[in-house]
Amino acid sequence: MTILQVRPAVRKRPVVDFNAFDQLLRTMAQVNLPASNGDIGQVLNRPAVNVKETGEAFFIEVAAPGLDKQDFEVRLDKNVLHIAAKKEVQAVEGETVRKREFGYARFERRFELPDAIDTNGIHANYYNGILALTLPKKETAKEQPPRVIDIV
Repeated sequence: MTILQVRPAVRKRPVVDFNAFDQLLRTMAQVNLPASNGDIGQVLNRPAVNVKETGEAFFIEVAAPGLDKQDFEVRLDKNVLHIAAKKEVQAVEGETVRKREFGYARFERRFELPDAIDTNGIHANYYNGILALTLPKKETAKEQPPRVIDIV
């Protein structure tokens, strides 16, 4: 299977080739939304993503430490899987930040799914900073074991 990252200006440039057999999953770059102000909580982030495949399903893991599962929005619109997160950090009155090396940023990642994915079976879990999605394959898309065909 070939996994492609799609950017608005360049739509067919392969980034990672897991298996040249088929182009089942296409990865789209984050939505480029402008930051609303200089607040670190409003800048966009692009979290690291792992995409794995077995004969039964694809697995997408999104590294998003520090977020809670209610900070995420995962939705399917036609054949595009949207994963977004936003965490609001409230300033504490009387507190002055002297140094900030990390913050919570909003993000959105989109994955264009092929017809071979059973979209009704998609499910997600969030544990220890990793959002894990399972995208099961339809029976017709699963690899079949080799078999002997009888000649009649």
